[in-house]
Amino acid sequence: MQHAKPLPSYLVQRIHGWKATTFSENKSWYKRLADEGQRPRAMVISCCDSRVHVTSIFGADQGEFFIHRNIANLVPPYEPDGNQHGTSAAVEYAVTALKVAHIVIMGHSNCGGVQGCLDMCSGHAPELEEKSSFVGRWMDLLRPGYERVKDLPDYDQQRRALEKEAVLVSLENLMTFPFVEAAVNSGDLTLHGLWNDIGEGGVEQYVPADKSFKTV
Repeated sequence: MQHAKPLPSYLVQRIHGWKATTFSENKSWYKRLADEGQRPRAMVISCCDSRVHVTSIFGADQGEFFIHRNIANLVPPYEPDGNQHGTSAAVEYAVTALKVAHIVIMGHSNCGGVQGCLDMCSGHAPELEEKSSFVGRWMDLLRPGYERVKDLPDYDQQRRALEKEAVLVSLENLMTFPFVEAAVNSGDLTLHGLWNDIGEGGVEQYVPADKSFKTV
């Protein structure tokens, strides 16, 4: 691995600072986590966006959430085709091995992946249409959501609506996994959809009865 380089010094300093403070002050808790393994109550699927800080929003401690992040917090449909599926593997492990009680899909405002999907589907990002574009092929998952928002009057409305469609598409796709459907139907698992307004600090949750997002 000749291309791997040492960490930049500012990150090394942060590691040392964490070890001397947070870790040192909570050694027994870390030892317990290491010895007993993880028992998270919930899985959170959020965007890779560096502005989305799931543990801060929920005030979560280590070991509380099983977190998976990807572009635009999308879950693909169940496809047992023998290929490599990172998000599907994370969902399988969370539900069948960790037995989480909740799966939370968290979307957010000003999502770059969603904007890319909107541009691609409206014909303004031909580079994402290329087969070689990993982002474009991933955002194909959101095309059904685009079809539901494309007739909204302006771009900003379409983008915000599509950010929330990313949450709904993921919830729909989760239910195509047999083990998810079985756990939901038995009452062992509940699914939740959230959308975070980064600039305002707001969180909205999807309310199925109203078919809309409401402020938490």
